[in-house]
Amino acid sequence: MTNSFNVSAGIAILSLMFFGAVSVHGLETVNLGTAEDFAILTKTGVTTTAGGFIKGDIGTSPIEAAALTGFGLILDSSNTFSTSVLVDGNLYGADYATPTPTKLITAISDMETAFVDAAGRSIPDHIELYTGDLTGAGVALSLKPALTPGLYKWGTGVGFTGGVTFKGSSTDIWILQIANDLTVGPGANIILEGGALPENIFWQVSGKTFIGAGAHVQGILLSKTAIIFDAGSSLTGRALSQTAVTMITTTITS
Repeated sequence: MTNSFNVSAGIAILSLMFFGAVSVHGLETVNLGTAEDFAILTKTGVTTTAGGFIKGDIGTSPIEAAALTGFGLILDSSNTFSTSVLVDGNLYGADYATPTPTKLITAISDMETAFVDAAGRSIPDHIELYTGDLTGAGVALSLKPALTPGLYKWGTGVGFTGGVTFKGSSTDIWILQIANDLTVGPGANIILEGGALPENIFWQVSGKTFIGAGAHVQGILLSKTAIIFDAGSSLTGRALSQTAVTMITTTITS
């Protein structure tokens, strides 16, 4: 009994050392690499309209900093980054001085690797849950239980128009594989219970991501195409897009 326990404990420790955090449900986190340094990271630009506020860094590559529009960029004397009154952090473009181009190339590569990792996870715990309509999951009086830790897979798009609850501990991991678009309706919101953390929720979206007006989302958005934030929407997490991110009076906190 003792030897068996010691072996199991040793395996668990080695898993943490070599593979990163693993939830009590056995799902390994998605390693963002240096993409984790950014609140917003894209390949084709970031646009903000009518203000908003971003807490964290913004980067885009291989497109140049001119594709960071609406921020009123103030180029630093080092020529390696810009600042903005709308951003509590720095903004980076591929045409800035060394070492910025290399930093961005690595971050973009890490973002793409993370997307492939999340998309490639197999043996899902849930397939086509609620036929893609998550509205009301885990909300009082709803017949849909909260989203517990695990791997979720949909062959279609996913959306919700009301509250959605993720329930689990601070070490639990959620990966949501979405084959088409993620559509969050106006005023919809994500609720975390039991200590669940936004950095442990991965939305792997093979289409585009649309966040409706006034909606609040939590988690890491790994989107194959555009991430679009409508007026007054917000995100606690990161917006990592392989095309562009567009925002209207949006608040993002990484």
